[in-house]
Amino acid sequence: MTKPETLIDYGRRVARVADHIADHLDDELDVERLASVAHFSPWHFHRIYRETTGETVADTVRRLRLHRAAVELTREDEPLERVAKRAGYGTLAAFSRAFAADYGVPPGAYRLRGRLHPPVPQRSQEPVIMYKVEIAPFEGVRLAAITHHGDYQEIGRAFEQTIAWVAARGLLGNGTRSIGIYNHDPLTVPLKDLRSEAGLVVSDDVQIDGAVHEVKIPSMLCASVVHKGPYAELEAPYRYLFREWLPASGREAGDHPCFEEYLNNPRELPPSEWLTRVSLPLKD
Repeated sequence: MTKPETLIDYGRRVARVADHIADHLDDELDVERLASVAHFSPWHFHRIYRETTGETVADTVRRLRLHRAAVELTREDEPLERVAKRAGYGTLAAFSRAFAADYGVPPGAYRLRGRLHPPVPQRSQEPVIMYKVEIAPFEGVRLAAITHHGDYQEIGRAFEQTIAWVAARGLLGNGTRSIGIYNHDPLTVPLKDLRSEAGLVVSDDVQIDGAVHEVKIPSMLCASVVHKGPYAELEAPYRYLFREWLPASGREAGDHPCFEEYLNNPRELPPSEWLTRVSLPLKD
């Protein structure tokens, strides 16, 4: 194979590994098994994976398990010890240290602060998180994207595949923009029926083929807010936009789903520092 073909092939194989990890977070993810998924030599697998993705396998597993734990803390009433064990920690103390290091607070405090789905919703008692809303034209973009079906909090695996596709073509850099499109309300549509798109912005001259497809977000007027914090807490800006801001704004939502742009790299920063711009399309 030529060099470009080899890079594309490596990207596909690393994407298979990322998908396997997401599907087997509770399993023993040893190097021999992961190398066999990608058909790489076990001797060189770790270096290839790290150079392709920018993080080690252990980093990926740790990040995904802690993200899953954060989601569980906001949705379920499982004992903390059970959440810790599922995240791969032998003791609650070890889990608490690791979680606090990434999310800024211990898991118990995070559960109290970040619960997204209280068992008995009482709107009057929910604290209102205020955001600065910016109304501005969105310039429109072309995405290389992979469709994700199911829980939005599991879209990360689709992004890993899209990133691998883009990286294999030498298109991934510090300026690469990452955007997720979310077609349904996750609080009213069953998880199995949710559909979203994990996309990276590419120029018009990039040929889109293979595992990805083209998705275009048109130029349009949007109201947007920037959320700082874990992705598991992203229901908060939607709640503010739709419950507080939109009814009082005199504006009307446009005929396009909401989308999110991830403004910094989650592999380089703790979740407490992640920045996400949530955009609500408007009618002109």
